[in-house]
Amino acid sequence: MSCTGKHHILEIDELSVSFLQYENNRSSRQILLPVISKLSVSVHEGEIVAVVGSSGSGKSLLAHAILGLLPYNAQVSGDMYFEGELLTETRIKELRGNQIAFVPQSTTYLDPLMTVGEQVRGKRRDAGRQKKQRELFARYGLGTEVDKKYPFECSGGMTRRVLLSTALMGNPRLIIADEPTPGMDLALAKKSMEDFRAFADEGNGVLLITHDIELALEVADRIGVFYAGMTVEETPVADFASEETLRHPYTKVLWRALPQNGFTPLPGVQPYVKDMPKGCPFGPRCEFYTEKCQGEIPMQRVGCGTVRCVRYKGEPLAVTGGRA
Repeated sequence: MSCTGKHHILEIDELSVSFLQYENNRSSRQILLPVISKLSVSVHEGEIVAVVGSSGSGKSLLAHAILGLLPYNAQVSGDMYFEGELLTETRIKELRGNQIAFVPQSTTYLDPLMTVGEQVRGKRRDAGRQKKQRELFARYGLGTEVDKKYPFECSGGMTRRVLLSTALMGNPRLIIADEPTPGMDLALAKKSMEDFRAFADEGNGVLLITHDIELALEVADRIGVFYAGMTVEETPVADFASEETLRHPYTKVLWRALPQNGFTPLPGVQPYVKDMPKGCPFGPRCEFYTEKCQGEIPMQRVGCGTVRCVRYKGEPLAVTGGRA
């Protein structure tokens, strides 16, 4: 149950993703490479949850796992729920593109042999749908001439606006947006965030995957912080007002790295999946690192947020229904 008492649209509990691959180019031996480990996040109705973290932290893989778009060599464990029901492979196929809309990071999702106007309108070609497509294009600065352009004729920024329009054309319950704003100028990026906010305010949900923490803080309700394929904290946006109200050391590092907070970098790099330390993956870079950090660290509720850190003693989370 959330602090607001709102219904869950999406729940991800302890998701792990590994890839089966050959040990090296000269070996026939296969190994499992764990990329995501015990990753948890949730989205309530009327809510935007922004997922942040450095490159390689598992943000895009989360989106692909929810949508069933992982490659054939992926092995997935953990539970995913949509509207309280388990997300099976069959159900994911039924929901994808209908109840769950996707704004992908890669512009290669567009069909190169079809004009972008046709792709956004979809199979239905009625006047009402064409009018809505034109209104969305106009909102994002795409003139009528863009309707008949093919993807290769559009710039990267234009293509992202086309993908965003596609997601907003239907009547989804959840939008998963994976880095939707690169290539857009600030005014257009803010417009897209306003549209996500309006969509959520109608009682829907948005999972926003982004590097732009500042933009996310303007529209999101909660922030999910990922590090090396693991959720380390989920917290209300209000907690980002001060470093003292944040809990995990890595979240505090992100706060200090914001321009208004000193733009302070942290030495070191996120560990590669083959060099993952025991216990907390942030441990080797953490000023509070102790021997306790090398063991199993469960996600626990603290206030209206959750954190994976031995420095806090909160309530353990239930397997499902217990997310913040």
